[in-house]
Amino acid sequence: MKPTRCGFVALIGAPNAGKSTITNNFVGSKVSIVSPKAQTTRTTIKGIGIYDNTQIIFLDTPGIFAPKRRLDRAMVASAWDGFVDADINVLVVDAKRGMNDETSAIIDELIKRDAHAVLAFNKIDMVDEARLQALKEEFENLFAFDAVFMFSAHTGDYISDFYQYLADNLPESPWYYPEEQMSDMPLRLLAAEIVREKLFLNLRQELPYALTVEPELWEHKEDGSIRAEMTIYVQREGQKTIVLGKNGAMIKKIGQSARMELETLLEERIHLFLYVKVRENWAEEAAHYSDWGLNYKA
Repeated sequence: MKPTRCGFVALIGAPNAGKSTITNNFVGSKVSIVSPKAQTTRTTIKGIGIYDNTQIIFLDTPGIFAPKRRLDRAMVASAWDGFVDADINVLVVDAKRGMNDETSAIIDELIKRDAHAVLAFNKIDMVDEARLQALKEEFENLFAFDAVFMFSAHTGDYISDFYQYLADNLPESPWYYPEEQMSDMPLRLLAAEIVREKLFLNLRQELPYALTVEPELWEHKEDGSIRAEMTIYVQREGQKTIVLGKNGAMIKKIGQSARMELETLLEERIHLFLYVKVRENWAEEAAHYSDWGLNYKA
């Protein structure tokens, strides 16, 4: 009988490389939010699942980029903290985008740290075979990766070989979490993240980067339902107007979409209440960082 294995796999990469999609694909349920906009993931999220005889704990880290604000610095620091904590590090690259300044800087950092890493080209359904081979050669000329994989996390094509490699190469160990557990994120924070995802998907341009969502109440009612109250903090009065929408239409749309997804995920009835408040300097307040495990002083 094969011994059980368990360990941490850090997914690092430039923003929007598909790290959260890989995590959700493996777990089989949403534990990390996804949007077409870069820098959606703000903190390292654990996605937990079983493959073969191995419990794989994915560390879905924020995209690594050149930080300009305090929140940016905290996000990048969270990504590199995940790198340090992992048994296997995986550099995830958007195959359509290929090499860019952010990915080049990550490889430079890997070299500086004398690190080991696996290379994973994601979104291969968007590029042709010749492009993939050229990319593989380009990256392998820059760094000696332990292994190279090519797949589409969105479709699931060719991703099983990647999972099998991780399952075979994590250390022998008892599993760290119960077999059915998919994440260690508290449900109130998962709910806040899903609300933030809907804001990303529905609001244009830079506005989603100027807001945060904080859970204020997560209460189980006697009838078995859950009352959830979330506050959306924005930085200016004009942003509040946009989030609310004409006659409250936008906030109603976002709330309905988030509630429906939460009810599907949790298989419970949710009463979701969203409030929008202006707090100009929320990104400079330490309290907004602690719940999310971010280092305010990064």
